[in-house]
Amino acid sequence: MDKKQAQKRIEELRKQVEYHAKKYYDDDEPEISDFEYDMLMLELKNLEKEFPEFQSKDSLTQKVGGNVKEGFQKVNHEVPLQSLQDVFSIEDVKDYVIKIEQKAEENNIEQVKYVVETKIDGLSAALEYKNGKFIRGATRGNGMVGEDVTENLKTVKTIPKELKEKIDITVRGEVFIAKEDFEKMNQEREEREEELFANSRNAAAGSLRQLDSTITEKRPLDIYIFNVQKIEGKEFNSHYEELEYLSKVGFNINPVRIYCKNMEEIEKAIQKIGEEREKLTFGIDGAVVKVDDLEFREILGTTAKTPRWAVAYKYPPEKKETKLKEIICQVGRTGVITPMAILEPVKVAGSTISKTTLHNEDFIKEKELKIGDTVVIQKAGDVIPEIVEVKKEKRTGEEIEFEMPRICPVCGAKAVREEGESAIRCTGIECPAKLFRNLVHFVSREAMNIDGLGENIIGQLLDKGLIENIADIYTLQLEDIASLKKNGKKFAQNLMDSINKSKENDLYRLITALGIRHVGTKASKLLARKYKNMDNIMKAELEDLSMINDIGPIVANSIREFFSQEQTQDLIQKLKEAEVNMITKEEENVDQRFEGKTFVLTGTLEAYTRGEATNIIEKFGGKTASTVSKKTDYVLAGEEAGSKLTKAQSLGVTVISEAEFQEMING
Repeated sequence: MDKKQAQKRIEELRKQVEYHAKKYYDDDEPEISDFEYDMLMLELKNLEKEFPEFQSKDSLTQKVGGNVKEGFQKVNHEVPLQSLQDVFSIEDVKDYVIKIEQKAEENNIEQVKYVVETKIDGLSAALEYKNGKFIRGATRGNGMVGEDVTENLKTVKTIPKELKEKIDITVRGEVFIAKEDFEKMNQEREEREEELFANSRNAAAGSLRQLDSTITEKRPLDIYIFNVQKIEGKEFNSHYEELEYLSKVGFNINPVRIYCKNMEEIEKAIQKIGEEREKLTFGIDGAVVKVDDLEFREILGTTAKTPRWAVAYKYPPEKKETKLKEIICQVGRTGVITPMAILEPVKVAGSTISKTTLHNEDFIKEKELKIGDTVVIQKAGDVIPEIVEVKKEKRTGEEIEFEMPRICPVCGAKAVREEGESAIRCTGIECPAKLFRNLVHFVSREAMNIDGLGENIIGQLLDKGLIENIADIYTLQLEDIASLKKNGKKFAQNLMDSINKSKENDLYRLITALGIRHVGTKASKLLARKYKNMDNIMKAELEDLSMINDIGPIVANSIREFFSQEQTQDLIQKLKEAEVNMITKEEENVDQRFEGKTFVLTGTLEAYTRGEATNIIEKFGGKTASTVSKKTDYVLAGEEAGSKLTKAQSLGVTVISEAEFQEMING
């Protein structure tokens, strides 16, 4: 490669690396795998080394990726949170150790000792303690300046709020989400029809970098501490000694740390971690080799980006070939029809893989998959198996094209793919695959609000065959419910009362309970106000629905599609026979003083619940939003208002107290 070609390729690589670093570090939405990113970075490093005249301080090979997110306070790291130098072969590790040994010889150091640890796949953070009390926490950011995420870190249960010794210390750790928790979290997101996290690292990063700490609190974050950044009044000789002390005062330290005296032991440690990584409860993306002697570390020093006393070995992703025997379709609780690949069993990264998700129709077309193909399997992020390649050269001509169904394979209802979406969904409200989820939603607080009919009771009613569809809730008998619990008569009577009470609910609650795609409480209220009864809604034309403010063509089409289904019409008829209210009870309010105004609610209100305040705002023609922007008219701030109040103040949005809100209501 000549200089001109090298310069052009370096410029291309820098643009690619910067783009993907932003997606990874700042947006927490990676578009390529860690391995693909590492390979781009490695190529760039090698070219910059070969052609030093094209090196630049602005290149990501020379600095840590990541910036401070808008809305967070900046924290200047007294001790920089540096990145690690990555290597991709044992030979590279040997070269590194040889250089360390040579440096030791130059400084008359007889023996160098090392600690090999797991490189946890998470987000780096610094925790600061004064007199043993946790006072501040920050993300790595660009290594020099990070984000103040103290309130979010306080929600992580494994971070001690107070240490066992009254010391001033700053430590560094890795915030992560355990494999099992990650799978559970993605399953719950799928059930809520939310976008799935690409991997556990970005789930952890996105959770920690929330402007609202109540969101972070709901995420299963954990942390392992792996370094002392700064400590007052104590001195240590070795890194291993530091780790032992950190554990003693109450920190959750990296559980995998192997003491090594030479390259042979280092290689065995790396191999051992690689073999046992499958058994670890947390994801890793490598093994870190660290010089143990802290005085020798000072001699070795650092570059602008990386310490010279440590190196990260990245395990190559293991890939195996196997046959795609069949593609079957599963219907999830939300009605999403997901294609699954049935494979000839193959062992990858310690696990036997016999099936994997094919995600959606687009994935199959993009990979040009056919039943009978030879495919390459890889485990993504140490957790999820995926098909990464099709061996088209091995085709025999007997492979079969696959088409996604347009009829639900479970209930026979129409399956649709909405514009702008990749998922195909069953539209049948009585589909058995969706029934449990539909029942849970139907009885929920924001819907029919049937107190006592939780997931456990619904599960028992289904298992015993006491209900087979939503309307069966209203045919339950006292003795049916009492049979579910020992001495359950009182419970049964309370639940029967709650079921009967729900029959009198306002129409908008029933519309909400039906779970029409894109239709929540707000849209349900709009429909109830405009059409007055269920029959009118069922007969409403698409054009008429589209004309309603805040409905629009996509939601209108979803409503029309839902009510045109035979299963929907059957359910509504059954609910009518059960005497469930089908008429709006809300009187039309001519006072629209909040028309065109958007409110955001934050903090704890004394006189109202959030729902009650929202209802009042909507009654007077206003609407509420969950996030503060320049388009927000008012932020109603109660006690302990958090980041939304801060953002409102920074944007100059009008902030009102509960007393001022009451004055606005009273006119």
